[in-house]
Amino acid sequence: MRWTLITVTVTAGLSISLVACGTSAGTSAGATPSGSASASGSEPGAAPAGKIAWGACTDLRRPGGDSPATPAATMQCGKLAVPLDYGKPDGETLDLALIRIPATGPGRRIGSLVFNFGGPGASGVDTMAQAAKAFRTLGARYDLVSFDPRGVQRSRGVTCGTGAQMDAYVALNTLPANAETRDKNEAAMREFAQLCEKDSGEVLPYVGTVNAAQDLDRMRVALGDAKLNYFGMSYGTQLGAVYATKFPKNVGRTVLDAPLDPSVTFYQRTMAQTKGFQQAYESFLKACVAEGCELGPDTATASSKIDRLMERSVAAPLQVGDRLLTQGLASTAVAAALYSKLTWPFLENAVASALKGDGGALLYLADTYTGRKPDGSYSTEMSSFPAITCVDSAERPDEEELLRTEEAALKISPLFGNAGAGSMCSVWPVPGSDEARKVDATGSGPILVVAGKGDPATPYQWGPKLTEQLKTATLLTYEGEGHGSYLSGSRCVAGAVNAYLLEGKMPDSGASCPA
Repeated sequence: MRWTLITVTVTAGLSISLVACGTSAGTSAGATPSGSASASGSEPGAAPAGKIAWGACTDLRRPGGDSPATPAATMQCGKLAVPLDYGKPDGETLDLALIRIPATGPGRRIGSLVFNFGGPGASGVDTMAQAAKAFRTLGARYDLVSFDPRGVQRSRGVTCGTGAQMDAYVALNTLPANAETRDKNEAAMREFAQLCEKDSGEVLPYVGTVNAAQDLDRMRVALGDAKLNYFGMSYGTQLGAVYATKFPKNVGRTVLDAPLDPSVTFYQRTMAQTKGFQQAYESFLKACVAEGCELGPDTATASSKIDRLMERSVAAPLQVGDRLLTQGLASTAVAAALYSKLTWPFLENAVASALKGDGGALLYLADTYTGRKPDGSYSTEMSSFPAITCVDSAERPDEEELLRTEEAALKISPLFGNAGAGSMCSVWPVPGSDEARKVDATGSGPILVVAGKGDPATPYQWGPKLTEQLKTATLLTYEGEGHGSYLSGSRCVAGAVNAYLLEGKMPDSGASCPA
C-alpha cells in the first residue's frame, strides 16, 4: 500500500525541492534543430497535424495547491485534441493541456523542448510554471513546453472519490506489518479501485504510456517541430524511451534523467526502490549527525527516535488543526523529503518538532507529496499514478506473491518495506499490457541517459540497463544524492546536459560527475 505513496513521483520531490531553494535554477547527427513539420509529420507513420489554441494561463497551482500571485506574462496555456482510443482515431477525443514559455534569446532558436517531470501522474503544466527558472539556460534557445499527460489533472485526470475519501486513503497506517494491517489496507485498496472505476471508468483503459507516446508525436507536429526534443525525468524517462521505440526517426535531442528500467517486474522494482530509500535514509542520518543533529548525537539514536515517532503515531496520532498526523502520513513525509538533499534540513526540523508534539511540518511534507490542497481537495496525482502504472503492466500478483514481496522488502527496510505496486494492480479494474516495458530505439538519434548513484526512487542500476535496452543511448553517471541529477545543483551534470541540448555535444562514453 505505502508504495503508492513513496515511489516514482519526481514532481513531488521536485516541488518540495523548489520550495526549499526558492526556485530562483553546432548540430550533430540525429539532433538537428527543429524546423516546420509538414501536415502529416516529418517521418512515415508520423502523427497528423493538430492545432493548439494558445492563451493566458488562468488555473496554475503551486505545490501546496494555491494559485500563484501573478502568472508570468510570457507563459501560454493551450489544449490539443487527441484520440481517446488510438484504435479509433476518428472517435472520441481527449483534450491535452499544455504550457509553453517562448524562447527568450539571445541566440538562434532551436525549437521546442518538451518536458515530462515524472509520476506517472504529475502535472507538467503546474510544474513547468513553478520550475521554469531552473531551466532558464535551456529556455534561451528553446520554447519550454510541458503538459498534463492523458489521465492527469486537466487532461481528463483520473479521480477516485471525494477529498474526504482520499484523506482516509492516504492516511492509512502501514505499521505494524501484520495480517490485520494487510487486511485493512487490502480492503481500502479494493474500495479505492472501485471508486476509480466509478468516477473515471471511461478513461481508465486508455491512460497508458504507449498512448501517451502517440500523444507526444501529435504534440510535436502541432508545435511545428520536425523532431521531438525531449527532457524526461523519472517516469518521464520511460515515456521518452517508449516514444523513441515507436518513433525512432522523429527523435531529436533527448535527455532521460533519473531513469527507470521498464523491463523490471513489480517484485524487482520494489526491492530496488526499498534499497534506494533505505540508502537515502541512512545518508540523511549520517549527514544530520555530521552537522550536529537535533535528533541525536549518532545515527542509531536518531533512527531510533524516528522509529519511536512512527510507533507512537499508530496508537496516538498527533493532532494538527482538525486533522491527524497518522503513521502512514508521517512515513510518507519522511520519504518525500529524501528525494533531495535540499530538504534534509527541513526533514530534521520537522521530525524534531513532531517529537515535541507539533506534527505540522511533517503533515505539510505529506500534503505536498500527495497533492492535497488547502481546501481539502486533491490533485489527480495519487489517482493517476496507479491508473497509469497498472495499465502499463500485465502483472497481477496473487496474495502469496504479494506476501513474499512484502517480507523480502521489510528485511531491507522496516520503515519503507512493503508489497509494492503489485498490491494495487492486483485489484485494479482494467487489464494491463506489457508493451510499454519493451524498449528499443534502434534507428533513433543519440539519447543521453543521466543516472545518480544516490537516487532513492530510481536506483542507479536502472540507468545502465535502460541505456543498454535503448541501443542508441549514452550514460552519464552522477555520484551524488537525490532523485534526478540535472536539478541536483551539480554544475558538471548541468553543463553536460546543456552542452548536448544546446550544441549537440554528447558526453564521452563512461563519463561521470562528482557529488
